[in-house]
Amino acid sequence: MTPAQLRVFASIARLGSSKAAAGELGVSEAAVSGHVSALRRQLGDELFRRSAGGLNFTPGGLRLASRAVEMLGLQDQTVHEVRAAANGQRILRIAVSTLFGEIAAPGMIELFSTRAHDLDVEMSVWTPDQFDRLLTARAVDVAIGPTPPASADGIRLKEFLRYQLVAVVGAGHELARHSAAAGTLGRYTWLLGPSAIDPASGTAHLLRRHAVPEHNQRIFQNFTAALTAARAGGGIALCAGHTAAAELADGRLVRVQATGAVVDGTWSTFSLFGAETNPLANELVRFVSTPRAIQAMLTGSGTNIARFRPRVHVTLWS
Repeated sequence: MTPAQLRVFASIARLGSSKAAAGELGVSEAAVSGHVSALRRQLGDELFRRSAGGLNFTPGGLRLASRAVEMLGLQDQTVHEVRAAANGQRILRIAVSTLFGEIAAPGMIELFSTRAHDLDVEMSVWTPDQFDRLLTARAVDVAIGPTPPASADGIRLKEFLRYQLVAVVGAGHELARHSAAAGTLGRYTWLLGPSAIDPASGTAHLLRRHAVPEHNQRIFQNFTAALTAARAGGGIALCAGHTAAAELADGRLVRVQATGAVVDGTWSTFSLFGAETNPLANELVRFVSTPRAIQAMLTGSGTNIARFRPRVHVTLWS
C-alpha cells in the first residue's frame, strides 16, 4: 500500500464519495478509481459498495479507513520529527481547548519549555471533540481540555486541575446591585468567549440551562475581550474565578447572584497509550500535575530573568 492509495481511501471514507475525494485531493476520478482498485487487489476485499444511499463499507473497509488515518498521521509525524532533529530540536505539539489555551497554557508552556534548550512547543486551539481524531492521526502529541463524560478507546485521560467559571458583571450593571430572579438570566446580554460555540462545553450547557436566546449572546475572540466589555457594563461574562479574584475583591467586577450561574469543570490531559505515545507527551502529562506547573497555570510561570526566553507558538484556531 502506498501513501497515495491510503490518502485516497481515507478521503473517500471521510467524505463518503469518490468524486468528493478527487476534488479534495486535486486528482481525477479515474486516478481515485485506480487507487481503490489497487487496494482491492492487494487486500482481497471489496472495501465498499455503492448503493442508492451512498457508500456501504465492508468490515475490512472500515478497518482500513481507521488504519489509513493512523498510518498517514504517523508518516507526517515522522517527517516532522526528522526535520526537527536535523535542526537539533525536539518538538512537542499540543492541542488545547479555548479556555485552557487562554488562561492556563501560557504559564504552563513557558515553564515546561525552559526545562531543555532543544525543546520547542507548538500549541493549537481546537474544540475538545476533535482531540481523539488529532491524537489518532498523530497531528498532535498530547491534548489538554475539559474532562469528557467518557474516554475513547486507545486514549488515556488524566485529570489534573479543577476550575470554575463564574458569571460576573461590571460595577454599574443592575445585577451588581441585586440578585437575579429565578428564570430571568436569559433576558440579559451575555458576553462570551469562543467556547460558547461548542455545544458540549460547560458554557453552552449554562446558556441552555437559562434559555439564553441567540440574540442575547455576543461571542468574542477571547475571554479577555468579553470580560473587558462586562467591566464597561455591557452584560454578563463568564470568567475563571481565580483570574478575577482581585477585581471581585475591590468591586470592579461583581458576581451574579443567581442559581446556576457557575460552571464547574476539570482539565485533563489526553494522550495515546503505551509505546504509541511521544516520550515528550509522557513527560508533559507527568509535569502538569506538579505544584510548580499548577502554580504556573494559575498565576504565570514567573521564570527567573536569567532564563526568560519568550517562545513563539504556532497557534491555529478551529
